[in-house]
Amino acid sequence: MGDNDNDDHIPTSKPVQSDDSKTASSRLSQLKSQFPSPFPSSSTTTTNPPKITRKSRLTTQLPADWSDILSEINHVRTLASTPPTTSTGYRRHKEAGKLWVRERIELLLDPASFREVGSLAGTVTWKSPPNAATAPTALERERQVVGGFVPSNNVQGFGRINGRPVLLTADDFTIRAGHADGALMPKTIYMDKLSVNLKLPMVKLVDGASGGGSITTYKSEGGAYLPKLELLYWLVKELDLGIPQVAAVVGPAVGLGAARAAVSHFSVIAADVGSLFNAGPKIVEGATFEEGLSFDDLGGPSIHAGNGTIDNVARDEKGAYEMIARFLSYVPNHGGVLPPKGEVLDDPYRKCEGLREVIPRRRQRGYQIRDIIEPLVDKGSWFEIGPYWGKTIVVGLARLGGYSVGVVADDATVNSGALDSAGSQKLMKHLKLCDVFGIPVVQLIDIPGFAVGTTAERSGMMKWGTELFKVYHTTTMPVFSCIVRRCYGIGGVILADSRDPAPRVAWPSLESGSIPLDGGIEVNHVADLKRAGDNWKQVYQQLEAEYVNLQNPIRVANKFHVEEIIDPADTRSLMYTWVNHMYESTLPERLMQRASGAIKPSFR
Repeated sequence: MGDNDNDDHIPTSKPVQSDDSKTASSRLSQLKSQFPSPFPSSSTTTTNPPKITRKSRLTTQLPADWSDILSEINHVRTLASTPPTTSTGYRRHKEAGKLWVRERIELLLDPASFREVGSLAGTVTWKSPPNAATAPTALERERQVVGGFVPSNNVQGFGRINGRPVLLTADDFTIRAGHADGALMPKTIYMDKLSVNLKLPMVKLVDGASGGGSITTYKSEGGAYLPKLELLYWLVKELDLGIPQVAAVVGPAVGLGAARAAVSHFSVIAADVGSLFNAGPKIVEGATFEEGLSFDDLGGPSIHAGNGTIDNVARDEKGAYEMIARFLSYVPNHGGVLPPKGEVLDDPYRKCEGLREVIPRRRQRGYQIRDIIEPLVDKGSWFEIGPYWGKTIVVGLARLGGYSVGVVADDATVNSGALDSAGSQKLMKHLKLCDVFGIPVVQLIDIPGFAVGTTAERSGMMKWGTELFKVYHTTTMPVFSCIVRRCYGIGGVILADSRDPAPRVAWPSLESGSIPLDGGIEVNHVADLKRAGDNWKQVYQQLEAEYVNLQNPIRVANKFHVEEIIDPADTRSLMYTWVNHMYESTLPERLMQRASGAIKPSFR
């Protein structure tokens, strides 16, 4: 064998590269030259990189159970729940005779039932703890703790009223007079979203702007802006879904705060501290030159309970919260379920003999409609709504055999019971309320027709009368009518003939037709009375006797214009029988129609 016999098995110091390999290596070298390496090359590195040890990290000995953070949270909550007795706002608040926001919550809700949402929302003042400068680590030297806290001026959360879960939003007027701060509006919108999502009633204690902006918002926004109110979208959803929106005005409610109260299903104002207006006295003075107005002059209880902006008036805050609890007891959590049934403490079939004598035999005499309502419904269950406005109509909620019912009644002592514009608007609102809550309505009818005269014409009586007609025919809650005396004209048609079939009965005192005898005889027999000369009175009495005979209610029943003429003493048992059937059969079917979208009640 020669010297080169084993050359193939002897490794060379450098592998032989192919032309392709040389080309690839050359290109790689060119690319590397364009991008400097993030790491030092081996030729320039003389020492290993420093090793990061545990001791050099930003760590300190922190408790494993997070008790330090929990302690800070409890500190913030303590600051928020402690009355700011040294602040000017708090002192003025108490001098005005008002309860502090958390005192209000305690008075309204069941004991220990409040669970706050957003308890940490607000403005914190941070400070360094003692000896921070000499701490051994950077983290401890830079660490800050809560030094002070100004909470959001709106306290919100969950609670219970007579055992029933509700959502709550309550203004704190002691902080910036209830105006918006950085955490208020997001909290408010969140709670209204929760109300829609959880289908729980929303109770609003209004004392201030309740989320409306103030002039200082220009500074926080860095300039002017277009106002927007996402909140209103959620409010409308709550109203139409029949999720109870209830407001108590327990201070000066301004702007959006006033709107939130006025738009509710039910509102009440505390007479000793409440007021409501679009803008306060100073802004009014600049706009209209009305000087020296007090809150009460501008928007006190007598003004807004008298025009229907607010439903009811309570003597004080305690009375307002009692009314809220009372209202909620009649309505469901939302329109998709039946209203709650109360305890049956009164015989549903109880006879009401006293009702036989309520209606006077003489047509010109009046009577008190509440003397009919209260004996008819379960004892102690009558809850009137809006007693200080639209007084030709009486509306409210009550119970029959424990079932919730809406009540509508004409008041013959006011304008002789003729339906006026305000009464029409009040009745419209009540019908819509019962419609979204799914509460059947019982009516006590004694209507001589629409109001007439210059006042009625100037107030748009015909417009509001026809609007009422629309509401009767676009709402779908069941209606039962009892005609206790008069049923005349278009007004009578609207009230008594709005359902098909129209369940209705009448008392023996029934009078009905196109026009009442009083006035009608003079109009239609003017020539006869003129010809009678000095004997016109005898002629009038003769004509009146003839028409009274023709108006005998038996003649109306003969033509089946009314189901039955009933003994007034039997009215309660008959109404209860109807209401019981509604709750057992008709209302559950109506709930299914509502769930499928076949009917869409609206409070708008």
